[in-house]
Amino acid sequence: MNTTENPLNKLNASNVYARFSGILSLSNIPLFLVDTNGSILLELIPSPDFCTHICRKSGDQICSDYTSRIQTEEVGCFVCRYGLENILLPIKVQDETLGYIAGMQVYSQETEYQKFMIDIQSLKNETNAELEFIAKSISSLKTVEPNKMKLHEQLCSHIAKNISIDLSESVNYVNSAVERFSIEKEILEKKIIDLEAKNMSLVINPHFLFNTLNSIARIAYFEQSHTTEELIYCLSDLLRYNLKQNDQLHTIASEIDNIEKYLYIQKVRFKNRLEYTIEIPEKIKSYRIPNMIIQPIVENALIHGITPKRDGGKISIYGEEFKKEIIISIADNGNGFPKDILEIIQQAENKSGLGFRATDKRLKQYYGACYGLEIVKSDYSGSTVTIKFPTQPVGRC
Repeated sequence: MNTTENPLNKLNASNVYARFSGILSLSNIPLFLVDTNGSILLELIPSPDFCTHICRKSGDQICSDYTSRIQTEEVGCFVCRYGLENILLPIKVQDETLGYIAGMQVYSQETEYQKFMIDIQSLKNETNAELEFIAKSISSLKTVEPNKMKLHEQLCSHIAKNISIDLSESVNYVNSAVERFSIEKEILEKKIIDLEAKNMSLVINPHFLFNTLNSIARIAYFEQSHTTEELIYCLSDLLRYNLKQNDQLHTIASEIDNIEKYLYIQKVRFKNRLEYTIEIPEKIKSYRIPNMIIQPIVENALIHGITPKRDGGKISIYGEEFKKEIIISIADNGNGFPKDILEIIQQAENKSGLGFRATDKRLKQYYGACYGLEIVKSDYSGSTVTIKFPTQPVGRC
């Protein structure tokens, strides 16, 4: 196949979830898509913490057991060095392997004993992780019955074959259209070069921006302007986090850390006119959601709830787990959404820049139509908006 770019990199996470959501709901065993370099492209069903944080050298790279099998082109089921059952199935187009469907990462009843033979102290020395975290991640590893493992193997095989078919059809279509689009391609490339030359002076390198902010923060430090220094560092962290516009899911903990920095900046601005509390149970902080989900709702509460009040108000953020669902609530004691703003938000076809509809749509694309945002209250005593999503990446609506 004559291609310089792996078509797997162009797969849209939301489309893949939507395409296979029906069969993915049949299993809660890890399943992910990797390329031939071992980079994880999509996590359809997340891996356990032990595999993600202990075995992998980095969050987006598979562990050495998978890497060695990719290098030797050994596919199928296998048992890793810690006794976990795994699977690696190729995605092929025109006899060329573009990537793999992988996963499982559970114990069988025959291999479960190896779970209790893992040397925790050695892992601590290798990874610098806390002993308590390592022990908890090992204890949370699942043991699965043979029939469920067989079902998951069939599920992986089905997804691998269907992605291969989809990519084959796409490649055949592209190859037949190459000649027809070659002239247009040359014209567009020339236009792009011209535009890049004209707009190069307008491009700001993010690293330049962060370095500049840090330099200003150091000046504030030496001038003993500690509040200014802290604000600049918070702003730098916010910008860096906001630039993480990828398809990877982020932990609730990282989202909340971002919110705390945002509210710290606003607290300096509003002083006594703004109070806030954040109560998120530790047990749900490790669950993952798309990034920048909570921030737009908090911002709406600040703009439409707190800002219009002369004496300001309070924003409360709290979460709970209920029947395999996570519900995060953002409440304020402001005046509620203005009537015209509320009407805009509630119009599903509206494409307003409020961020509410866009955030709700992102959640529905990831988890299904029964998840997302809901305005459960909006009156003169304040507003409450809830964010609902399942504990697994694919919901069961």
